[in-house]
Amino acid sequence: MKALVYHGPGKRALEEKPKPKIKNSTDAIIRITKTTICGTDLHIMKGDVPEVIEGLILGHEGVGVIEEVGQGVSNFKVGNKVLISCITSCGSCEACKKGMYSHCETGGWILGHMIDGTQAEYVRIPHADNSLHHVPDGVNEEAIVMLSDILPTGFECGVLKGQIKPGDTVAIVGAGPIGLATLLTAQFYSPAEIIMVDLDKNRLNIAESFGATKLVTGNAVEKILKLTDGKGVDVAIEAVGVSSTFDICQFIVAAGGHIANIGVHGKSVELHLEKLWSRNITITTRLVDTITTPMLLKTILSGKLKPEKLITHRFAIKEIMKAYDTFGNAAKQKALKIILTNK
Repeated sequence: MKALVYHGPGKRALEEKPKPKIKNSTDAIIRITKTTICGTDLHIMKGDVPEVIEGLILGHEGVGVIEEVGQGVSNFKVGNKVLISCITSCGSCEACKKGMYSHCETGGWILGHMIDGTQAEYVRIPHADNSLHHVPDGVNEEAIVMLSDILPTGFECGVLKGQIKPGDTVAIVGAGPIGLATLLTAQFYSPAEIIMVDLDKNRLNIAESFGATKLVTGNAVEKILKLTDGKGVDVAIEAVGVSSTFDICQFIVAAGGHIANIGVHGKSVELHLEKLWSRNITITTRLVDTITTPMLLKTILSGKLKPEKLITHRFAIKEIMKAYDTFGNAAKQKALKIILTNK
């Protein structure tokens, strides 16, 4: 099968690899029909996730059809169309029973991280019963791919951790796919204002069409404080993963407010406790658990959430090297989410 293989920072190749086989009774083998590239994959390519070994197949998102199941799989059968969760979970360990699937003792974020991932024609999914979701017939598969990672990530790590409430003023720093997914799901809670911050005017224009009420580019701290009469925002969401965007959040959050970090940080940031200690600020971090995926799937099926709006480019799996080049130059290519199709 064809697969995108990581060979160290800045090095990747489309290679022929053996089709995966069942290793454990709870495994399933999935023929990928659609997958995508995540910002986290770009962080891996930059060397920000050093535990990823050379020779690993990247990717942790996708939709596919079950080709084979282990004897211990009871909820799925050959031929089922399924959504692959970016988080693998056994459902029975101590962490899973707390709803922290990301810290599953034998799972968590392992696809495209610790084991071969989904940017291939086939993938092995451990703990299939708790790591896959049935995809109803007739549903837009491209929309469903957005449920593998970015929608639950934006919702759980940004919206829920930030405790957005009706009437809040919210700032989302970073209008990439994760920031836009956060924008879409933040509107479940009717905030009064959603301020989007980015240097890319095209992405800000898209954010406005998705429901952002204010757009900010350049001198973000000064402009947001002016917009809020010097008070700052109730919820500041970091959706990039670099020190400069985290700094913006620290300087725009209002007294009693929340800073919710979503971004993958490959380098340390400076925590300005000298300014925050007395302001009743809550700072949260989280790796997505995907416990909200079933609820988000319902909102897509009802038509209330349309994540397919995030998709800007489409390629065949065999064109994945070109797709990475496009996604890696997102501003120039005006790229958000990319769909890779295996026919």
